[in-house]
Amino acid sequence: MEIDEDALKKTQLVEARARNISHNVRCIECGSQSIEDSQADIAILLRKLIRDEIRSGKTDKEIYKKLENDYGETILYTPKFDLQTAGLWLSPVLVAGAAVGVWAYSKHKQRSNVHIMALNLVRGVPLTPKEKQTMLDLLSPPPSQRTPSSWWRSWRRQ
Repeated sequence: MEIDEDALKKTQLVEARARNISHNVRCIECGSQSIEDSQADIAILLRKLIRDEIRSGKTDKEIYKKLENDYGETILYTPKFDLQTAGLWLSPVLVAGAAVGVWAYSKHKQRSNVHIMALNLVRGVPLTPKEKQTMLDLLSPPPSQRTPSSWWRSWRRQ
């Protein structure tokens, strides 16, 4: 009876490891399904191969490495980070950074244009400091009336 329980536990452990690995391996034929979910012939063969490798005592890393060597990196759902995939992994960060940079530049340009125009107007004209300040006050755009809390409230009402 104890031998049956040990064999049952070993079988359950093999099945659990095999399913875990199978969920992380892409079906070559289907492409969008894992080999655990696919019923394609190649998926069935790969599931059998994984179970055989587990029974032969290989670790999960060794099995993943074997599958990657035999079928290429695209068989795994989690590609590794290296120089070839760095652009893919970092492109969202680069695009977001560029968008923030363009937004900040336009805000800076918007604010500085008024001051440049004011300085060009007063250049060569003798003005008192009070007159210069008045001119800058008139040419400067009014401060934004929308605070983060007010746009949040208006968005929540929609």
